[in-house]
Amino acid sequence: MSPTGNGLRDVLSEGDPIGVADEVPDEYDCMLAPLLGRLGGGAGQAEIGEFLRHELEDHFGLDPTGLRPDAMAARLIAWWSSAGPADDTVPEAPVSTAAR
Repeated sequence: MSPTGNGLRDVLSEGDPIGVADEVPDEYDCMLAPLLGRLGGGAGQAEIGEFLRHELEDHFGLDPTGLRPDAMAARLIAWWSSAGPADDTVPEAPVSTAAR
């Protein structure tokens, strides 16, 4: 199983810091690509937490203090680890070793 934007969307929607995921399922899509990039690049909990804190405050206009961005960062890292590495490459055709 590979981590995908849809899986990440599910994790973000479960946290739902602004309480609209049921009505607006794509509300957190602005964070998908940046988070996938950070997770894929090996970012740790502190970096992911800081990104979430910044998004909650600057993008969504919320006070991140009570929203526990560090706990969400830990959840995202656990999801990434359990989903396995993404494989976005197209497999090459097998090379024949038979004599020509």
